[in-house]
Amino acid sequence: MAIRLRNTIRLPMLIFTENNLIGTKSYNKRFIMTTRTKLEKVLENLEKNPFFDKYANKIAKLQQTSPEEFLQRIESQEKKLQRKKVAVCLPKSNHIQCLWTMSFLTTNMQSSWTHIRKNNFSDHAFKHTYITTPIFYVNGVPHIGHAYTAVLADTIARYNAMLGSSVTLCTGTDEHGTKVEKAANAANLCIPEYCTKISSQFREMCDVFQVEYSHFIRTTEKRHQEAVHYFWNCLERNGHIYHGKYSGWYNVSEEAFVSDKEVVQRSTTNVNEAFTESGDVVEWTEEDSYKFRLTSFKDDISYWLKDENVIHPAVYRNTLIPWLDDLQDLSISRPITRVPWAIPTPSDESHTIYVWLDALVNYLTAVGYPDNSFREYWPPTVQVIGKDILKFHGIYWPAFLMAAGLEPPKKLVCHGHWIVKDEKMSKSKGNVISPFAAMNNFTQDGLRYFLLRHAMLKTDANYNELKIQNILNSELADTLGNLINRCFGKTINPKGIIYNSEYEDILTTEIARKNIRALEELSEKAKKYYEEYNFHDVVDTVMDTLRITNQMFEHLEPWHLSKSKHPDSIKKSEAVISLTLENLRVAALILYPIVPRLASNVLDFLKIPVQNRSWEDTKPLHLTKASNDMRHVSTQKILFFKKIKN
Repeated sequence: MAIRLRNTIRLPMLIFTENNLIGTKSYNKRFIMTTRTKLEKVLENLEKNPFFDKYANKIAKLQQTSPEEFLQRIESQEKKLQRKKVAVCLPKSNHIQCLWTMSFLTTNMQSSWTHIRKNNFSDHAFKHTYITTPIFYVNGVPHIGHAYTAVLADTIARYNAMLGSSVTLCTGTDEHGTKVEKAANAANLCIPEYCTKISSQFREMCDVFQVEYSHFIRTTEKRHQEAVHYFWNCLERNGHIYHGKYSGWYNVSEEAFVSDKEVVQRSTTNVNEAFTESGDVVEWTEEDSYKFRLTSFKDDISYWLKDENVIHPAVYRNTLIPWLDDLQDLSISRPITRVPWAIPTPSDESHTIYVWLDALVNYLTAVGYPDNSFREYWPPTVQVIGKDILKFHGIYWPAFLMAAGLEPPKKLVCHGHWIVKDEKMSKSKGNVISPFAAMNNFTQDGLRYFLLRHAMLKTDANYNELKIQNILNSELADTLGNLINRCFGKTINPKGIIYNSEYEDILTTEIARKNIRALEELSEKAKKYYEEYNFHDVVDTVMDTLRITNQMFEHLEPWHLSKSKHPDSIKKSEAVISLTLENLRVAALILYPIVPRLASNVLDFLKIPVQNRSWEDTKPLHLTKASNDMRHVSTQKILFFKKIKN
């Protein structure tokens, strides 16, 4: 039967009506019938598309457009698309992909376009929290900048696990490119052997500093090469790769082409001698290349970046936006004669795949791509990166994903550099600090604590050994460690009892009330700082509370109270110990994502069951009314953190 065009929604090649039967019309005038239920399913999936909101207003404006006017617009648009040779990617799954290449018409279907999407495009997102580090380049051994990135991501992962999320943390090594080849030659090793040797050091770094990764990916693995080929073929099939010529300045250090404005110094005698502002050498290069239509995604990247939460801190988001003004199509292959140590392109063995395209796909490989199981984890919840690779992750990476019909990451957490004597720590400059050497001076717990306690994401951090020593001695040895031992002194608590005294009704001095208030506020304050990735503020808040606890302990003098035989004095002494240990329990739980081993040692000593170590347990027991059974611990003095000596 014929279907009237009144009150319809039409997608390209589709006509949806408010009747119970829906027609799908092709240009040869055939109709395919379907049900309203199926229509609603299509619309529901369409609303989940991450770009739905972008086009929702335009769709709403077209609600009064007549079918005839709309058909004319569609035909006009299709002619333009043909002239521009822009391929339209049709989805294979029930998720509507490549939405940005399609136009829509809607009418008064209240269940569809008249409200903002109710669901996130990734309806599985609540099931998994997927966190990544950048994969570390094996042209040199690990330095503390790598260690910082890894423990930063691990801290985010552990915090989310305490909240009850199912967390997947991925890290690994990037093992292709000319710099790796040169490093292997300098070490007199064959390239695969060299890669394995350096990769194992990065794995060891993660293990030593308690980075509890779910997957450690290497880009030389067969599964990764297969994933990269699949991804390349997807981009090519969707019309986003073409063969052409490239000429421009090539940054040897970053293995990437740079724009003219990034070259700040040129030689008057030799055009090949030029440098970037940071001092990296650039060379003028002209060569055949496969190119990616990056410019086609300028508007979509801009739209993605409109979300103020997608790049954190905001200062880095602001640096990305100007780069869009000079966007050019991206060279994504190199002649194999120039870059032989790389993955060959699938259909042309005379070219190898650009190392950054290869490297970025690791985030997909690690969770099973191209097997459909990867969708359980996609998109990444948080991707931790350094500011020097922001352009690759904030422009190239989302564009690649959009071209493949996949969602960009939900958030990029970006951090500054570590500097030594006012210079960025860099393998090429030879001023790197080995995390293995540093831990010999400051311990694994101490170095991890300092890196997270001292650094702020939006600025560079200074590595200063005297400052490290002062911080560790003052905070871990004295404020935290010594306070624990004071509660179990022979005079105060010879039997090693953890009391369940109701201290809030017994300790009424001003300093005690101040300590109780600080304890009650600690969990919410720390949670806020964790959510903002301000780990230095987490530590500050914990240490401020423990300093108040120390003041309370000193003021109430439990060593005198415990000597008295008066019941009230004894009860007060027990309350002081109970309040102090409750502060320490909560502090250890909150510090667990930052220093997991040290915090676990404290919690084990206090005999806190593993099942009672979630974020919910960071609330003081007197607020939750949870049971706090009296228990005994070893009266032997425990050294939780040994003071660092010169």
